[in-house]
Amino acid sequence: MKNLLLLFIILFVSNVGNAQNEVTLNVDLAEHQISRHIYGHFSEHLGRCIYGGFYVGEDNKLIPHQKGMRTDVVQALKKLQIPNLRWPGGCFADTYHWKDGIGPKEKRPTIVNTWWGGITEDNSFGTHEFLELCKQLDTAPFISGNVGSGTVQELADWIQYTNASHESPMTKLRIENGQKEPWNVKYWGLGNEAWGCGGNMRAEYYADLYRQYATYLTAAAKGSDIYRIAAGGHSAYVEWTEVLMKNIPLKLMDGISLHHYSVLDWSEKGPSTEFTEAQYFKTMQKAMAMEDHIIAHSIIMDKYDPEKKVGLIVDEWGGWYEVEPETNPGFLFQQNTMRDAMIAGTTLNTFNNHCERVKMANLAQTINVLQAVILTDKEKMLLTPTYHVLDLYKVHQDAKLIPIHVKSGDYQLGDKTLKAISASASINEDGQVHISLVNIHASAAQEVRISVRGIEINTVSGRILTADKVQAHNTFKSPNTVQISNFDKAKLDGDELVVQLPAFSVVVLALK
Repeated sequence: MKNLLLLFIILFVSNVGNAQNEVTLNVDLAEHQISRHIYGHFSEHLGRCIYGGFYVGEDNKLIPHQKGMRTDVVQALKKLQIPNLRWPGGCFADTYHWKDGIGPKEKRPTIVNTWWGGITEDNSFGTHEFLELCKQLDTAPFISGNVGSGTVQELADWIQYTNASHESPMTKLRIENGQKEPWNVKYWGLGNEAWGCGGNMRAEYYADLYRQYATYLTAAAKGSDIYRIAAGGHSAYVEWTEVLMKNIPLKLMDGISLHHYSVLDWSEKGPSTEFTEAQYFKTMQKAMAMEDHIIAHSIIMDKYDPEKKVGLIVDEWGGWYEVEPETNPGFLFQQNTMRDAMIAGTTLNTFNNHCERVKMANLAQTINVLQAVILTDKEKMLLTPTYHVLDLYKVHQDAKLIPIHVKSGDYQLGDKTLKAISASASINEDGQVHISLVNIHASAAQEVRISVRGIEINTVSGRILTADKVQAHNTFKSPNTVQISNFDKAKLDGDELVVQLPAFSVVVLALK
């Protein structure tokens, strides 16, 4: 009898906890579009992201490629429908002089990458190669200009080189280098992390510098459609955003960046695979703080830009851990586990739900660096758990956000608690509703009851990403340990949808 009573108590408590997970969707109130550019990527000259990741050289006989771009990587990223790609940095951007990377490769000067590993690069991957990569990927290029060690004229020339169709010195130079038609690059970042590696500037100084650059860049563009992004603050650094919004005329600024990494501690980042539940919990605390940061920066922006003309551009985000053993510490190569899938799922839900202000975001970074979606080893390539989350979530690109209310039970560890459930939803132009759900709890499944208002549900289908442990990851020996599978634990119960979410899982449902 005592055992039966104990079992009853356990089941009762469990059901009470699960009953706290309630999601309400108001389909008929969908209004704001989730920009596809929220699902952007970041490719810096860092470690093996460019060389050996995207680019293997035009003379490579071992790895299939088109004009030096890895065929397997291009195909995998096209499947994700990546909307934009940021390049050449990062901190590297403010040391990069673009004219070193054009013209015959044998005549290009070398450069020492002082930020990442101190290695010497031959500049074989430059403007033409990057824009060829974007063409193969069918994605929009996003170029970060050198404001830290460059000049206004240098960046103005770069815009003229890529965008000018009229007769000009830069047009002539581009044609001499084999590109007759302009590429019409729209997205331009004016510096990177100006408060840190981009020059350790004061906000007031950078605001004035930005005004100068933006003025001359606009003139150089001469009618081409450019989108100018100011180097904004990081995490809770709202004071920087305040100074920029106050001192830069809105007519000169289309976006302002925000950087936030899910890092345990900058002095002790912790391992990428052999982490404890306490380390996992703290990482998720940092990841879920993204919403607090977006809200805080948005409040400042709303004060100066109530019509939301300036986009919040989260052009660096993701998990950051210690590098893998026996790898160059300057290359930032780390493995990618189900923890990273949790970061990706909750963060993308946050971006979706704040799409009225968040207009672009760039996961750091695409290949072999930090929270990568792809890892390579010579001719081998694998897809990470983060890749699979982006594959699941691509259904939200350019769909309309469905207003959502989430009541979540807690994931408790010691005296700390987090909300276990994260969610966002959208409706596309065909009337298809998609709901993304994340359960971050490290050990407990969650029952979620979903009320959908504004449409009648007839059928529900889904796909799921989960594994046997939160540390699970793909390796070159076992590349499919973590992969997407069909999900059948969502059932209609009268007017509600009842979903059984396993621990540390990401699920995307399609309703008809």
